[in-house]
Amino acid sequence: MTNYESSAKQIVNYVGGRKNISNLIHCSTRLRFSLVDFDQVNLNKLKNVDGVLNAVTNSGQCQVVVGNDVMEMYDAVTKLTGDLNNSDQTATKEKQGRKKQGWLHVVLDYMVAIFQPLIPAIAGGGVLRSFLMLFAMLGWMSEKSTLYQVLNFVGTAPVYFLPLLVAVTTAQKLRVNVLVAMSTVSALVLPDFVTAMGKGVNLLGVHLTNVDYSTQAFPAILAVFFYAGMEKLVTKYSPKAIRVFFVPMVSMAVTYLVTLVVLGPFGYYVGTGLTAVIMFLYQHFGFLAMALLAAALPIMVSTGMHKALYPYVLPTLSSVGHEMMYVPASLAHNMSESGMSFAVAVRTKDPKLRATALSAGISALFGITEPAVYGVTLQHKRAMGTVMASSFVGAGIIGLLGIKAFAPVGPGLASLSIFADKTDPSNLYKAIVMFFVSLLMSFVLGLFVWKDETTTDRDDDRQKDSEQSFGDEQLSTPVAGTVMPLSAVNDEVFSKGTLGKGVAVSPTQGKLVAPTDGTVMMVYKTGHALGMKTKGVSELLFHIGLDTVNLKGKYFTPKVKQGDKVKRGDTLIEFDLDKIKAAGYDPTTMMVVTNRGKEKLKFPRFNENTKPEFNNGNLNLANA
Repeated sequence: MTNYESSAKQIVNYVGGRKNISNLIHCSTRLRFSLVDFDQVNLNKLKNVDGVLNAVTNSGQCQVVVGNDVMEMYDAVTKLTGDLNNSDQTATKEKQGRKKQGWLHVVLDYMVAIFQPLIPAIAGGGVLRSFLMLFAMLGWMSEKSTLYQVLNFVGTAPVYFLPLLVAVTTAQKLRVNVLVAMSTVSALVLPDFVTAMGKGVNLLGVHLTNVDYSTQAFPAILAVFFYAGMEKLVTKYSPKAIRVFFVPMVSMAVTYLVTLVVLGPFGYYVGTGLTAVIMFLYQHFGFLAMALLAAALPIMVSTGMHKALYPYVLPTLSSVGHEMMYVPASLAHNMSESGMSFAVAVRTKDPKLRATALSAGISALFGITEPAVYGVTLQHKRAMGTVMASSFVGAGIIGLLGIKAFAPVGPGLASLSIFADKTDPSNLYKAIVMFFVSLLMSFVLGLFVWKDETTTDRDDDRQKDSEQSFGDEQLSTPVAGTVMPLSAVNDEVFSKGTLGKGVAVSPTQGKLVAPTDGTVMMVYKTGHALGMKTKGVSELLFHIGLDTVNLKGKYFTPKVKQGDKVKRGDTLIEFDLDKIKAAGYDPTTMMVVTNRGKEKLKFPRFNENTKPEFNNGNLNLANA
């Protein structure tokens, strides 16, 4: 049983400590940290914490995958971190952290922070309504009964008042007054306002666009962003004696007027435009687009990128009433993960893998796929191929059948009612059929395809890697030492080839040299990594040691800078090998081709001890 308190302490430590955490939220399976400095994260150690399935940095967050125990782990972590949402110091640190990230990561971070917390309320209401429709279809409950109508109100409320919910989460993310922000947005859905807009309203000579803001998300987001700016501006110039009422009064009034004239209509058209684009893709490339999406979901789930689809899913469900891409595609993917996991549990002779696969299969059967993705699919190529193939075929059929979903829930055995459609009972029947088709297709395919990896298999894979040739130029070894395959490196990012093909070297000397002629593209600020481009414009990445970024530049002395032209054998970085080892770090050095150019490259052979000999500035390998 997981000791949550102990694991929480390690998690906080390995994400850089309490001071490095600017915000923390959780979804159904993972803790999502917004951090000040991502360089302080130790992913390798995070992955080995008891109760942690995996850890990745993506979408502007450090995501720690926990699985079904996420609530317990979240509570344990928050006991250590305290309140992260109401600290001016934390807000300042988060802004500093965002400056270090790319704009795309910042956007994704905001989207996840705004939409992720809404899922329990909207999903709960959606599933409740789906059960009511199912009961009515089966004749178990009358749509005219008081109980049906009252419960339907509860299920409808989260979608109808989506602008208010979005106002709350946006205000929390921006760290402005939540109640004032929500009050400002709530004026957009007042019954009297809706009635007046229906009759036509002219404001200061401007005819207001008649928009029904109920169920709309983007107008509320833009309104709160504008309010945040107003609150800061008015607070700066407001006398302290009247600030308690003057700041919200002015901020609310100006924000509301600007929203009615500009932000509201613009946000409305953004939301409807996004929905129209997705619907266009579905109508013209329906089954193919859905099939490709489902096939990509194992990768998207593993990186957390599937959360980026929520800004489309939630507004679509609220405005159109149903969704025909992401959730139906997830039905095929989820059952494919489950079927493959059960197949592995049947076929494997590894008791540890069997236990992992069985547990993951059950979890995926109920719509939670992270245990299967991290525990089975990403670990084995045969499993990944089976899941992607089954997902592609299953989702393609679902697209052809036109199956609709009515709630943003991961489809599973307990949530099939989200496909109940009172206007088309066959929609649910089709979904049930595809539930079993995807499950059985993946299971049967998995039984035939699965093969336990043996030591011989792994050695063969390494040999294939050693023979992998990118062609006509022989790369020299970048450091003196023993050459080995990337698969032997104790870091999944390198060992699984995430960054590209390459080799690793266990160094015997503290000098990194150019393996060929080229140009220095980048020298990392801590001196432990460097990028260069060859004459044939292939891009090479050199990384000295594992987790050596934590040394913050100690023991590393770069000898080149960005833009320098270098020859084969020129010194790039000098490093103190003995001190790096004494500090407890693995000095294994990686050379990876991150982007192939025109020429083809050959790596040094494995298991050769290289002795660099210099001749006119060029490095020659004695055993090459």
